[in-house]
Amino acid sequence: MSAEVEVVELPTKADVAQRAAERLVAELVPLTASENVAHVALTGGSLGIATLEAIADLPERADVAWSRVHLWWSDERFVPRADSERNSRQARAALLDALDLPDVNVHEPWATEDGTLDDAARAYADELAAHAAEGAQAPAFDVCLLGMGPDAHVASLFPGRDEVHVTGATVLPVRNSPKPPPERVTFTLPVINASARVWLVVSGADKAEAVAKVRSGADAADAPAAAVRGTAETVMFVARDAL
Repeated sequence: MSAEVEVVELPTKADVAQRAAERLVAELVPLTASENVAHVALTGGSLGIATLEAIADLPERADVAWSRVHLWWSDERFVPRADSERNSRQARAALLDALDLPDVNVHEPWATEDGTLDDAARAYADELAAHAAEGAQAPAFDVCLLGMGPDAHVASLFPGRDEVHVTGATVLPVRNSPKPPPERVTFTLPVINASARVWLVVSGADKAEAVAKVRSGADAADAPAAAVRGTAETVMFVARDAL
């Protein structure tokens, strides 16, 4: 696990999205140049979606063999599939619908019409296991892209909640989320931290305290974002207004 968080300071939110987009495409081009597949965990939020929109505008995205890329979400809102709050729906509009990406490569968690919240968590865990290496419960993501809230939450792992401390599962149902909507599914920290590259995209003056907690190595119970680490690198792309 990488010990240090590399902080990449950028002028604006748009610059954060652009830099993260360029770096993700630059990673995916060599990763998909052979017969290997790449696994990427996406994130929602305005900056996560802006990053996908920036990828859509990059000419270099044509150099990625998208048929070898598997896309996942580190968390998803448990609402109807057509709901505008679905991370996956926003991602499809921002980028996915424009890619030559097989449907089976898009691993979208269940929506409310598919079953219960507990069933959704179990189904997503089963899907992770089906794509894991032998002896593992989930793929080791090549890139896990994360946003961060003003409370330093990542995915749907919130401060002061039991989900932050779970190590015996890959996916959890979340009820009574402090941020609406109240029901979600989320990766656990061990799944995030098995990723080769964990990238945080952050902007906004309301995130400054959370950024400081990450940089100081705060306790996971107080700042879940401070506990995320990739095995190869951990990078926080941050706009100046969040410093």
